[in-house]
Amino acid sequence: MKTNTRILLVEDSPRFREVLAFGLDDEPDMTIIGQFNTAEAALQSLTEQLTTTTPDLVLLDLCLPGISGLEAIPQFKELCPHAEILILTQSNKEEDIISAISNGAVGYLLKESSLSEITDGIRTITQGGTSLDPVMMRYVLNNQRKVRISADNDSNLSTRELQVLSLLAEGKVQKQIAGELNISPKTVGFHIGHLYLKLEVKNAPEAVHKAHQMGLFS
Repeated sequence: MKTNTRILLVEDSPRFREVLAFGLDDEPDMTIIGQFNTAEAALQSLTEQLTTTTPDLVLLDLCLPGISGLEAIPQFKELCPHAEILILTQSNKEEDIISAISNGAVGYLLKESSLSEITDGIRTITQGGTSLDPVMMRYVLNNQRKVRISADNDSNLSTRELQVLSLLAEGKVQKQIAGELNISPKTVGFHIGHLYLKLEVKNAPEAVHKAHQMGLFS
């Protein structure tokens, strides 16, 4: 286990960012290596290697000016594949937690969480675990239970989910799928999250492979 977790903080509220950075930096096993108010600025810093070291964890807000946190998750994973993504947001919407997890986040906490809850979440993640707000955890568990109960109902995929799955099989990314179906990228992420839950897979290649095994493609 790493003795010091290097954290990249992406939060557009100056006051909240300042308080959070002060509290995390005060922890003996955590160091803030960069603070940014937009995902674009953070991604540019990683691309140009402006930060002195690569992060172990990206603490990411969802509601950001410019690129949203949801849209930025895959880009952070591409630039620093070994870094974990922990969402810290005000949004308790079910579609946001599904989209965040399906895009690669391993934790989801609400901003109303205490500093000790946030630091505990960070430590849990760096030790290989997952950190979810209790409300979000209940939703995920209930959703998975519903999926298992109805798993014998053919593929249990809606028409829209089958459309999204078909476009994933063609190698389309989330923005391209949104354009073809004339829906928002966030809605695409919501459908992808449900696909993964219903097919019991972790990523797009696994979903496409399982769909072929199930005979969902002609």
